[in-house]
Amino acid sequence: MFKDRNDAGNQLATLLAKYKDDDVIVLAIPRGGLPIGASVATFLNAPLDVVLTKKIGHPNNKEYAIGAVSLESIILSNSNVLDNNYIKRETERIRRTLKERHKQYYKNCSPKKLKNKTVIIVDDGIATGNTLLATIALVQKQRPTKIVVAIPVAPPSAIYKISKLEHVEEVICILQPNNFRAVGQFYKNFEEVTDQKAIQILDSFKSKKVSGI
Repeated sequence: MFKDRNDAGNQLATLLAKYKDDDVIVLAIPRGGLPIGASVATFLNAPLDVVLTKKIGHPNNKEYAIGAVSLESIILSNSNVLDNNYIKRETERIRRTLKERHKQYYKNCSPKKLKNKTVIIVDDGIATGNTLLATIALVQKQRPTKIVVAIPVAPPSAIYKISKLEHVEEVICILQPNNFRAVGQFYKNFEEVTDQKAIQILDSFKSKKVSGI
């Protein structure tokens, strides 16, 4: 188990040391991914940014991801058995939330450019991997040099799915338990990361001078 997200981020950071000489941007999936991203970005002396994606929950179980949405794209699993009207409504609702977060997180600045960068995507854990698939699709559109995925914990099936993507250079995952039920199961402290805390972490990196930036 991890003590908390900071502990998980520090452990991940040491496994990413080989990317220290690359032109790196760390992309965190809000909100739980931001403390992880902060630890990794600090270790690599790299800028930190967010990528805005959110899962679409199953109509009968909102915690089970059947797809994911970004401001620009959508990815679905088993879409042939889903209600198109439900998907449309959820996509519109989620995008309203993402637009609001975009305003909160970026205020008077813009997302960092990812072209020709080594992009390290982090989160505090994944279940189905669908949100991450949408994130990778969004990032790839900006033509980075490499996409690396770094996750503290995920089931083997999700890691296999992500590692098969041709645009992913490497997937690093510390724990891959077969008895996976939820991400929080593997943290002693899994307090919610509020929007206020997430913005605070992001703002602290905006004020830092990173070498080469």
